[in-house]
Amino acid sequence: QVRLQESGPGLVKPSQSVSRTCTVSGGSITTAYTYWAGLRQLPGKGFEWLAHMVANGDTSYHPALQSRTSISKDTSKNELALRLSSVTPGDTAVYFCARTDSTLLIDTWGQGTQVPASS
Repeated sequence: QVRLQESGPGLVKPSQSVSRTCTVSGGSITTAYTYWAGLRQLPGKGFEWLAHMVANGDTSYHPALQSRTSISKDTSKNELALRLSSVTPGDTAVYFCARTDSTLLIDTWGQGTQVPASS
């Protein structure tokens, strides 16, 4: 059974970056046709898709956040890394990593981490 364990700083200041590392266990981050995604849930709102990376390395980003978002993987560590730069208090959210496929229906979630962006 694939599991996703998230890690990274839980508090950032405005203009800094939200950095999340997602460690995959019970499976490989290079499994064909697998998509690895970063999402967030803003306070009182639904989920917002930030980016995803396909096992072959292809990436896709939220158009409005693309200039501030990066997603990458470290196959030697079986890890996904998500970074959102130049944050403002409006980026305060619960950040998640997740596994999906070309349908973009999520079948596995990380535990999620509340990241306040506050001075």
